[in-house]
Amino acid sequence: MTTNDSGSAPKPPAKDPWDLPDVSALTVGVLGGTGPQGRGLAYRLARAGQKVIIGSRAADRARTAADELGLGVEGADNAECARRSDVVIVAVPWDGHAKTLESLRDELAGKLVIDCVNPLGFDKQGAYALKPEEGSAAEQAAALLPGSRVTAAFHHLSAVLLQDEAIEEIDTDVLVLGEARADTDLVQALAGRIPGMRGIFAGRLRNAHQVESLVANLISVNRRYKAHAGLRTTDV
Repeated sequence: MTTNDSGSAPKPPAKDPWDLPDVSALTVGVLGGTGPQGRGLAYRLARAGQKVIIGSRAADRARTAADELGLGVEGADNAECARRSDVVIVAVPWDGHAKTLESLRDELAGKLVIDCVNPLGFDKQGAYALKPEEGSAAEQAAALLPGSRVTAAFHHLSAVLLQDEAIEEIDTDVLVLGEARADTDLVQALAGRIPGMRGIFAGRLRNAHQVESLVANLISVNRRYKAHAGLRTTDV
């Protein structure tokens, strides 16, 4: 007896993993947008045509950074940035991660949050990974923001390359983690707006620790080879 003979509906075809949504109309907020990583992401996304708002604890600092970037980027304090954005990238220093997110719980409710924070320590031997009590920075964000849809991405990007106006393309993949496919698809699509980048699904948030930790290895690579190393996923 065939499936149709039994009266059950045929199984739908698998979704094409590269069939990603159009995110061009979304406003992206960058918390920590005055720091090197946040500023670089803001610049690349704005250069790709995305509407971007930089957030900072001090609105005047955010506005100054936005004016320096141009490209229609706006600056605001963190709360206003979160309120006005559809998607919010968290690019704050690790030591201020929990405090910043706790203070913005209401403003970030209902938002798609992309955490790109890497918990790292440094000593005479170089960078090393820290493991938060929750497991990772992304899992800490999810615990602190129960009303938000938390994902993790953009960990392995060189702030130097992101901010270099002479570089047209950033040759790297972006590993994307999250609990809902609709959310990770959206983050992949956002990464793909930047020329040279691809967003690659890399699992659920429980796998975020090793992704965040890999930055310590990349720092060692960069120091040894005087490089700005990124990642490429083969056979995908």
